[in-house]
Amino acid sequence: MRGLVLQRAVIAGLICFLLLGAVIARVAWLQVTAHERFASLAEQNRTRIEPIPPARGLIYDRNGVVLADNAPAFQVELVPEQVPDMEATLQRLATLLELDESELGRFRKTLKASRSFDSIPLKLNLTEEEVARLAVERPRLPGVEVQARLTRVYPQREKVAHVVGYVGRINERDLATIDQEAYRGTSHIGKTGLERFYEDRLHGEVGYRKLEVDAHGRTLRVLEEVPATPGEDIHLTLDLRLQEVAEAALGDFLGAVVALDPRNGEVLAFVSKPGFDPNLFVNGIRGGDYKALVENPDRPLFNRALAAAYPPGSTVKPLMGLAGLEHGLITPEFRMFAGPYYQLPNDSHRYRDWKKSGHGWVDLDRAIAQSCDVYFYDLAHRMGIDRMHEFFTRFGLGRPTGIDLPGEVSGLVPSRAWKRAARGQSWYPGETLIAGIGQGYMLATPLQLAQMVATLAQRGQPVRPHLAKDAVVEPLEPIVVRKAAHWDAVLAGMDHVINSDYGTAKVIRGAPYRIAGKSGTAQVFTVKQSETYDEKKLSRKLHDHAVFIGYAPVEAPAIAVAAFVENGQHGSGTAGPIVRRVMDAWLLGDFALKAAATDEQGEAD
Repeated sequence: MRGLVLQRAVIAGLICFLLLGAVIARVAWLQVTAHERFASLAEQNRTRIEPIPPARGLIYDRNGVVLADNAPAFQVELVPEQVPDMEATLQRLATLLELDESELGRFRKTLKASRSFDSIPLKLNLTEEEVARLAVERPRLPGVEVQARLTRVYPQREKVAHVVGYVGRINERDLATIDQEAYRGTSHIGKTGLERFYEDRLHGEVGYRKLEVDAHGRTLRVLEEVPATPGEDIHLTLDLRLQEVAEAALGDFLGAVVALDPRNGEVLAFVSKPGFDPNLFVNGIRGGDYKALVENPDRPLFNRALAAAYPPGSTVKPLMGLAGLEHGLITPEFRMFAGPYYQLPNDSHRYRDWKKSGHGWVDLDRAIAQSCDVYFYDLAHRMGIDRMHEFFTRFGLGRPTGIDLPGEVSGLVPSRAWKRAARGQSWYPGETLIAGIGQGYMLATPLQLAQMVATLAQRGQPVRPHLAKDAVVEPLEPIVVRKAAHWDAVLAGMDHVINSDYGTAKVIRGAPYRIAGKSGTAQVFTVKQSETYDEKKLSRKLHDHAVFIGYAPVEAPAIAVAAFVENGQHGSGTAGPIVRRVMDAWLLGDFALKAAATDEQGEAD
């Protein structure tokens, strides 16, 4: 009996010894091996790291007028790991705030892509009443914080919407491409325009704040703080006053106006009409507002200056003339009889001139000044589409200009190879003729036309358009011609478009400075051989587009302008006066002397 008791006592003692050893081993593991981990967890229960989003850089015009600003606003944010029941909390918040389904849907998508300790915005731009309601309910809403943040504001609204663009809330697509650490605490990112192109400069660097908190997550004190680095401010070459003049000059028409300094490529005005209010997009545009913009037949969201490719019409005729001189197909003195139409050998099709009676005997000067289609049909036929393609692309047509904006299209300068690759078809001689007057497959943006006329004004020294004053712009290779007299002949023709009794745009002459330019008309639809174009019988939407390019002063060009007016009918009568108004404002307006003084000061500096 005593032996059994002793045996059981030994077993019990051994079990106790093993259990004690296990406890000691566990304590040793906790104190030595896992000390750092559990100390960190304990510290995290006592402290919280809060990101400090940087203030976004501002955007100014060339005179210091604010185009994109920051304004203080309150927003409600949730930290998922501190919210015991997310759906119940959201339902409670929906009774306190005006939340629509799009805001809730956006929050849930962001929640899935975020970490549990990230602060996720639910509703931005809270009203004072909403802030007061949340303050009352705050003790019963763990993990819910009302934060004072800066929100983006566009004080000029529609005037520069297509240039400046807008920011919007970070979505799943953005999260897949950005460095999430660099955007901790940041709720917005550039979506379009300069806001998107210069996002890296405008955003800044995030800071952080280490907070001591109690068991309920309330902040007790700040233990450490590293301030955020604000984003860079961007100063533009754009002049808001000239922008307003150009927009007003378009009147009720849709279209685009681009003005450049041909000496350095600075963009002075960049108008696409109609515009839109970018403030609608900052904190999430409402469904009805977005639908109204998208379904608007005038397409206000479409950047016509940058992304609309139109037939350039007769504005390419100076290039055609220069190409003809360079290839030895014509001389400045070469004359031909230009009747009311042109025909290819062994072809009955008549390629009509805009002037029903024809122009009679014309040389290069009169062909440009009077915009004689027949002269350039003949020249295009003898030159061929491939030589035209090569020469036009030297002036920037058919490829992006490289401006510091996203979304630029390349336009199109056709060739035999292009048609074969794009359409699987052969090139026809008649297509060469209509390309010679800027119709058919030929497409160019208003920005490209502004760059083209700036290059002509500088006698072959191209410039790359840019909007940021400090943009790094690589110089472009000059266009070298065989004889300086070729420039003289072509530019004289552009001069006589305005400053002669036989020019198509003599209506805009009379300024105290001299303008050179070229009018153009882009067809909206093709008129059949048996039909006559009668604008009086057509709705406005079927009227031809009006184009005009020009530079001034002729002796020392300081501004180059391209205006494209949708359904404006006549380049000389509609688009020409728009260009004149922009030039008058820049060269003669009440801010012209101030702009000149600024340039002189810059040179002195």
